[in-house]
Amino acid sequence: MIQSAYIHIPFCQHICHYCDFNKMFIDRQPVEQYLDYLEKEIENTVQQVPFGQLQTIFVGGGTPTALNMKQTERLLSIIDKHLRPKATEYELTFEANPGDVPKEKLKLLIEGGVNRLSFGVQTFQESLLKKLGRTHTRQDVVKSVEDAKAAGFFNINLDLIYALPTQTIQDVRETLQEAYALDVPHFSAYSLIVEPKTVFYNMMQKGKLPLPSEEHEAQMYEIVMDEMEKNGYHQYEISNFSKAGYESRHNLTYWNNEEYYGFGAGAHGYTAGKRTQNAGPLKKYFTTIDETGFPYVSAHPVTKQEQMEEELFLGLRKTEGVSKDTFLQKFGLRLDAIFQKQIEEQTRLGLIEETAEAIRLTRKGKLLGNEVFQSFLIDES
Repeated sequence: MIQSAYIHIPFCQHICHYCDFNKMFIDRQPVEQYLDYLEKEIENTVQQVPFGQLQTIFVGGGTPTALNMKQTERLLSIIDKHLRPKATEYELTFEANPGDVPKEKLKLLIEGGVNRLSFGVQTFQESLLKKLGRTHTRQDVVKSVEDAKAAGFFNINLDLIYALPTQTIQDVRETLQEAYALDVPHFSAYSLIVEPKTVFYNMMQKGKLPLPSEEHEAQMYEIVMDEMEKNGYHQYEISNFSKAGYESRHNLTYWNNEEYYGFGAGAHGYTAGKRTQNAGPLKKYFTTIDETGFPYVSAHPVTKQEQMEEELFLGLRKTEGVSKDTFLQKFGLRLDAIFQKQIEEQTRLGLIEETAEAIRLTRKGKLLGNEVFQSFLIDES
């Protein structure tokens, strides 16, 4: 039974140089029309694929808090009417930009049932923020976190990015110390990935993006892992760290390879054994819903083999790894009956360790995660 939903709000107050998510500058966009169609999509989808009781909802983007007060109120009413996250311990997250959430909007979010905020901080060095195309300052971060706590938010995540252009090891250490001083219970820390169709990609093509070496990037990641542990944040997934009890339950849905709704332009979903992708451009999103009731541009039935592969390369992202018992319960097959060759090879390379209960990445394996994940794609030749 589906327990999670992702909702995509593609509007932003500004466009960052590294972002390749489906997004657009909010000025003069048909936001009210978008919310109308989002509601149609949600209503049609839950009629076709019902849920029992949702445990997690994640509103991402784009920047959900780019919506004005009236639009935000409308979005919250749509969530309340159709998705009803009334579980006693539900998790309802909104992504936000520092400096972008005035006190009255924080109050509206709390009253609308939002109980977790995720701020896109990225770094505390203002020179690096400018290079990223971010418009917030270090002080905006401090004030936004203080205001969020005052409004009643205790479950707060800060997104950080390392391996930025011209970023030094010392910059990373300083950003971490500034972050810990804010006393929030969760951090996500990602290395920069330069994606096509971004400002950074165009700069890189012209040789104008001075990125740290692979060696420095690995060193930065190791510093992140070590400093998080020292400061009481447990690494429960390759890029995620939390105080006890504050793990992102929504993201664990993905890493546990469980089904979830994906609503909104460009969103991906996994329901009724199919992975779906929604139309990204707003016009196509609207017309596809008008024509079919749904915004899908693809709907791929996931084969058993693909499900098993996904169980491995999603589950290995978690520090606890892939449970042998869970694999057996899900697929009626033993993990080693399918992947013994890969497990032995990755163990020999020192990238995986095996216990009686599970297989999981070693510290070295975390540094080379993508290579490990690729190894579990079954060769059909």
